[in-house]
Amino acid sequence: MVAVASPPAVMQASNLTLGFGRKIILEGLDFTVRRGDIFLIMGESGCGKSTLLRHLVGLQRPLAGDIRFGSESLWKGADGGALQALRERSGVLFQGGALWSSMTIGENIGLPLRTWTDLGSGEIRDRVAFKLALVGLAGFENHYPAEISGGMARRAGLARAMALDPEILFCDEPGAGLDPVNARRLDDLLLELKAGLGTTLVVVTHELASIFAIGTNGIFLDAETRTLLATGDPHRLLAESREPKVRQFLTRGEA
Repeated sequence: MVAVASPPAVMQASNLTLGFGRKIILEGLDFTVRRGDIFLIMGESGCGKSTLLRHLVGLQRPLAGDIRFGSESLWKGADGGALQALRERSGVLFQGGALWSSMTIGENIGLPLRTWTDLGSGEIRDRVAFKLALVGLAGFENHYPAEISGGMARRAGLARAMALDPEILFCDEPGAGLDPVNARRLDDLLLELKAGLGTTLVVVTHELASIFAIGTNGIFLDAETRTLLATGDPHRLLAESREPKVRQFLTRGEA
Protein backbone atom coordinates (compact mmCIF):
# COMPACT_ATOMS: atom_id res chain seq x y z
CA MET A 1 0.00 0.00 0.00
CA VAL A 2 1.35 3.43 -0.99
CA ALA A 3 1.70 5.85 1.92
CA VAL A 4 -0.21 9.12 1.54
CA ALA A 5 1.93 12.18 2.25
CA SER A 6 0.66 14.58 4.90
CA PRO A 7 -0.36 18.06 3.70
CA PRO A 8 2.35 20.69 4.19
CA ALA A 9 2.58 22.57 7.47
CA VAL A 10 1.03 26.05 7.49
CA MET A 11 1.98 26.85 11.08
CA GLN A 12 4.14 25.12 13.69
CA ALA A 13 4.72 25.74 17.39
CA SER A 14 7.93 24.45 18.97
CA ASN A 15 8.51 24.29 22.75
CA LEU A 16 6.29 27.35 23.12
CA THR A 17 6.02 29.18 26.45
CA LEU A 18 3.39 31.89 26.85
CA GLY A 19 2.77 34.35 29.65
CA PHE A 20 2.90 37.89 30.94
CA GLY A 21 6.08 39.01 32.66
CA ARG A 22 7.00 36.26 35.12
CA LYS A 23 3.53 34.67 35.02
CA ILE A 24 3.54 31.56 32.81
CA ILE A 25 0.20 30.64 31.26
CA LEU A 26 1.28 27.72 29.04
CA GLU A 27 4.58 26.01 28.37
CA GLY A 28 6.14 23.23 26.32
CA LEU A 29 3.62 23.45 23.47
CA ASP A 30 4.48 21.51 20.30
CA PHE A 31 1.96 21.16 17.47
CA THR A 32 1.52 21.53 13.71
CA VAL A 33 -1.36 23.06 11.75
CA ARG A 34 -1.47 21.53 8.26
CA ARG A 35 -2.98 22.92 5.08
CA GLY A 36 -6.70 22.21 4.96
CA ASP A 37 -7.02 21.55 8.70
CA ILE A 38 -9.85 22.78 10.84
CA PHE A 39 -7.54 22.88 13.83
CA LEU A 40 -9.26 23.20 17.20
CA ILE A 41 -7.82 24.78 20.33
CA MET A 42 -9.86 23.07 23.05
CA GLY A 43 -10.05 23.15 26.83
CA GLU A 44 -12.02 24.44 29.78
CA SER A 45 -12.35 28.16 30.53
CA GLY A 46 -9.15 29.71 31.84
CA CYS A 47 -6.77 27.24 30.21
CA GLY A 48 -5.20 29.82 27.88
CA LYS A 49 -7.02 29.19 24.58
CA SER A 50 -7.46 32.85 23.65
CA THR A 51 -3.96 33.67 24.92
CA LEU A 52 -2.53 31.07 22.54
CA LEU A 53 -4.60 32.48 19.68
CA ARG A 54 -3.21 35.99 20.29
CA HIS A 55 0.28 34.57 19.92
CA LEU A 56 -0.59 32.64 16.77
CA VAL A 57 -1.98 35.72 15.04
CA GLY A 58 1.13 37.70 15.92
CA LEU A 59 -0.34 40.05 18.52
CA GLN A 60 1.91 38.89 21.34
CA ARG A 61 5.49 37.61 21.46
CA PRO A 62 6.07 34.28 23.27
CA LEU A 63 8.30 34.13 26.33
CA ALA A 64 10.22 31.23 24.79
CA GLY A 65 10.04 28.82 21.88
CA ASP A 66 9.06 29.53 18.32
CA ILE A 67 6.06 29.91 16.01
CA ARG A 68 6.67 29.37 12.31
CA PHE A 69 4.41 30.48 9.47
CA GLY A 70 5.36 28.29 6.55
CA SER A 71 9.10 27.88 6.79
CA GLU A 72 9.87 31.17 8.57
CA SER A 73 9.80 32.20 12.22
CA LEU A 74 7.29 34.90 13.14
CA TRP A 75 9.58 36.49 15.70
CA LYS A 76 13.16 35.44 14.94
CA GLY A 77 13.38 36.77 11.40
CA ALA A 78 15.58 39.84 11.15
CA ASP A 79 13.16 41.77 8.92
CA GLY A 80 9.85 40.56 10.37
CA GLY A 81 8.88 39.23 6.95
CA ALA A 82 6.99 36.18 8.23
CA LEU A 83 4.93 38.26 10.66
CA GLN A 84 4.00 40.71 7.92
CA ALA A 85 3.13 37.84 5.57
CA LEU A 86 0.90 36.30 8.24
CA ARG A 87 -0.99 39.56 8.69
CA GLU A 88 -1.53 39.91 4.95
CA ARG A 89 -2.45 36.24 4.34
CA SER A 90 -4.68 35.58 7.36
CA GLY A 91 -8.06 36.67 8.67
CA VAL A 92 -9.45 36.80 12.21
CA LEU A 93 -13.03 36.29 13.37
CA PHE A 94 -13.14 37.86 16.83
CA GLN A 95 -15.61 36.95 19.56
CA GLY A 96 -19.03 38.42 18.84
CA GLY A 97 -17.94 39.59 15.37
CA ALA A 98 -16.30 42.78 16.74
CA LEU A 99 -17.82 45.01 14.07
CA TRP A 100 -17.29 48.78 14.19
CA SER A 101 -20.66 50.16 15.33
CA SER A 102 -20.19 53.47 13.50
CA MET A 103 -19.67 51.74 10.14
CA THR A 104 -22.20 49.99 7.95
CA ILE A 105 -21.80 46.26 7.36
CA GLY A 106 -20.41 47.01 3.91
CA GLU A 107 -17.90 49.50 5.30
CA ASN A 108 -16.78 46.98 7.94
CA ILE A 109 -16.12 44.29 5.34
CA GLY A 110 -14.44 46.74 2.98
CA LEU A 111 -12.03 47.99 5.65
CA PRO A 112 -9.32 45.29 5.07
CA LEU A 113 -9.60 45.85 1.32
CA ARG A 114 -9.13 49.60 1.69
CA THR A 115 -6.24 49.08 4.11
CA TRP A 116 -4.26 46.34 2.36
CA THR A 117 -5.08 46.63 -1.36
CA ASP A 118 -5.08 49.21 -4.15
CA LEU A 119 -8.55 48.24 -5.37
CA GLY A 120 -10.87 50.98 -6.54
CA SER A 121 -14.19 51.74 -4.86
CA GLY A 122 -16.18 49.80 -7.46
CA GLU A 123 -14.04 46.68 -7.09
CA ILE A 124 -14.27 46.89 -3.31
CA ARG A 125 -18.04 47.23 -3.54
CA ASP A 126 -18.25 44.12 -5.75
CA ARG A 127 -16.05 42.09 -3.40
CA VAL A 128 -18.04 43.17 -0.36
CA ALA A 129 -21.26 42.08 -2.08
CA PHE A 130 -19.71 38.71 -2.93
CA LYS A 131 -18.49 38.09 0.62
CA LEU A 132 -21.88 39.00 2.06
CA ALA A 133 -23.58 36.61 -0.36
CA LEU A 134 -21.09 33.93 0.69
CA VAL A 135 -22.29 34.13 4.30
CA GLY A 136 -25.98 34.51 3.48
CA LEU A 137 -26.22 38.29 4.00
CA ALA A 138 -26.70 39.54 0.45
CA GLY A 139 -28.20 43.03 0.43
CA PHE A 140 -27.17 44.00 3.97
CA GLU A 141 -24.37 46.38 2.92
CA ASN A 142 -26.10 49.51 4.24
CA HIS A 143 -27.28 48.10 7.57
CA TYR A 144 -25.48 49.01 10.79
CA PRO A 145 -24.40 46.35 13.33
CA ALA A 146 -27.12 47.48 15.76
CA GLU A 147 -29.75 46.69 13.13
CA ILE A 148 -28.92 42.99 12.75
CA SER A 149 -29.08 39.97 15.06
CA GLY A 150 -26.15 38.44 16.93
CA GLY A 151 -25.97 35.51 14.54
CA MET A 152 -25.96 37.84 11.54
CA ALA A 153 -23.24 39.97 13.16
CA ARG A 154 -21.10 36.85 13.58
CA ARG A 155 -21.55 36.00 9.89
CA ALA A 156 -20.74 39.58 8.92
CA GLY A 157 -17.57 39.30 11.01
CA LEU A 158 -16.74 36.13 9.11
CA ALA A 159 -17.25 37.93 5.80
CA ARG A 160 -14.82 40.65 6.95
CA ALA A 161 -12.28 38.02 8.04
CA MET A 162 -12.53 36.46 4.55
CA ALA A 163 -12.26 39.78 2.70
CA LEU A 164 -8.66 39.18 1.59
CA ASP A 165 -9.19 35.47 0.74
CA PRO A 166 -6.82 34.43 3.54
CA GLU A 167 -4.67 31.33 3.49
CA ILE A 168 -5.42 30.78 7.16
CA LEU A 169 -8.46 31.92 9.15
CA PHE A 170 -8.41 32.27 12.96
CA CYS A 171 -11.72 32.13 14.85
CA ASP A 172 -12.10 32.92 18.56
CA GLU A 173 -15.16 31.13 20.01
CA PRO A 174 -17.26 31.65 16.85
CA GLY A 175 -20.38 29.97 18.24
CA ALA A 176 -20.27 31.37 21.79
CA GLY A 177 -23.60 32.85 22.85
CA LEU A 178 -25.47 31.75 19.73
CA ASP A 179 -28.55 29.56 19.78
CA PRO A 180 -28.06 26.02 18.43
CA VAL A 181 -29.54 26.83 15.00
CA ASN A 182 -27.27 29.83 14.38
CA ALA A 183 -24.25 28.04 15.85
CA ARG A 184 -24.78 25.12 13.46
CA ARG A 185 -25.24 27.52 10.55
CA LEU A 186 -21.90 29.12 11.37
CA ASP A 187 -20.24 25.69 11.58
CA ASP A 188 -21.67 24.87 8.15
CA LEU A 189 -20.20 28.09 6.77
CA LEU A 190 -16.77 27.20 8.11
CA LEU A 191 -17.01 23.75 6.52
CA GLU A 192 -18.01 25.34 3.21
CA LEU A 193 -14.98 27.66 3.34
CA LYS A 194 -12.69 24.70 3.87
CA ALA A 195 -14.29 22.65 1.10
CA GLY A 196 -14.86 25.41 -1.43
CA LEU A 197 -11.85 27.69 -0.93
CA GLY A 198 -9.33 25.33 0.67
CA THR A 199 -9.03 27.61 3.68
CA THR A 200 -7.09 26.39 6.72
CA LEU A 201 -8.86 27.27 9.97
CA VAL A 202 -7.66 27.57 13.57
CA VAL A 203 -10.68 27.67 15.87
CA VAL A 204 -10.81 28.32 19.63
CA THR A 205 -13.86 26.55 21.05
CA HIS A 206 -15.28 24.66 23.98
CA GLU A 207 -18.60 23.88 22.24
CA LEU A 208 -18.95 20.10 21.90
CA ALA A 209 -21.34 20.26 18.94
CA SER A 210 -18.84 22.35 16.97
CA ILE A 211 -15.87 20.26 18.04
CA PHE A 212 -17.31 17.09 16.55
CA ALA A 213 -19.01 18.79 13.59
CA ILE A 214 -16.00 20.59 12.14
CA GLY A 215 -12.71 19.52 13.77
CA THR A 216 -10.12 17.56 11.82
CA ASN A 217 -7.19 18.09 14.20
CA GLY A 218 -6.48 19.98 17.38
CA ILE A 219 -4.98 20.27 20.84
CA PHE A 220 -6.40 20.06 24.36
CA LEU A 221 -5.02 22.59 26.85
CA ASP A 222 -5.05 22.17 30.63
CA ALA A 223 -4.92 25.01 33.15
CA GLU A 224 -3.59 22.85 36.02
CA THR A 225 -0.52 21.50 34.20
CA ARG A 226 -0.19 24.63 32.01
CA THR A 227 0.45 22.58 28.88
CA LEU A 228 -1.33 20.48 26.28
CA LEU A 229 -2.55 17.04 27.32
CA ALA A 230 -3.51 15.67 23.91
CA THR A 231 -3.35 16.38 20.20
CA GLY A 232 -5.22 14.94 17.23
CA ASP A 233 -8.63 14.54 15.60
CA PRO A 234 -11.31 15.00 18.31
CA HIS A 235 -13.14 11.84 17.22
CA ARG A 236 -9.92 9.86 17.63
CA LEU A 237 -9.23 11.49 20.99
CA LEU A 238 -12.69 10.48 22.18
CA ALA A 239 -12.14 6.89 21.08
CA GLU A 240 -8.53 6.44 22.16
CA SER A 241 -7.42 8.97 24.79
CA ARG A 242 -6.78 7.59 28.26
CA GLU A 243 -6.33 11.04 29.77
CA PRO A 244 -9.26 11.52 32.20
CA LYS A 245 -9.52 15.28 31.66
CA VAL A 246 -9.72 14.89 27.90
CA ARG A 247 -12.37 12.18 28.13
CA GLN A 248 -14.39 14.17 30.67
CA PHE A 249 -14.29 17.26 28.45
CA LEU A 250 -15.36 15.36 25.33
CA THR A 251 -18.18 13.47 27.04
CA ARG A 252 -19.84 16.36 28.87
CA GLY A 253 -23.62 16.06 28.95
CA GLU A 254 -23.68 12.31 28.40
CA ALA A 255 -25.86 10.31 30.72
